[in-house]
Amino acid sequence: MTERKVEKTEEQWREELTEFEYLVLREAGTERAFTGELLEEERTGTYFCRGCGAELFTSTSKFDSHCGWPSFYEPKEDHAVELRPDNSHGMQRTEVVCKACGCHLGHVFEDAPQTPTGDRYCINSVSITFKAAE
Repeated sequence: MTERKVEKTEEQWREELTEFEYLVLREAGTERAFTGELLEEERTGTYFCRGCGAELFTSTSKFDSHCGWPSFYEPKEDHAVELRPDNSHGMQRTEVVCKACGCHLGHVFEDAPQTPTGDRYCINSVSITFKAAE
């Protein structure tokens, strides 16, 4: 198990997050496609974990994958996210969680040959926040 920099009880998470944020970040829920507030974000900047504020992705790795969720081809740093096997819902996928706090961010797929890495980190808007570069 990964050692977390941010440790909170589920009660603390429930107090800090809205009901929907808790569903996605702590219970691995998913927002509906094409509904997230950061899907169309095109400004230069950085994306952070909504749960703990850790830096996760930069706008330079964001691309339009037409999947309905913000997509990135790589995390900001190698240690920003953790990848876990996810065999829920009768599928074999790879879950992406914030390495600092363990919050669910989305999934990564190896189906983006148009990117430098070939990866598509499909991330829920509700799992991240954005700060534009100054």
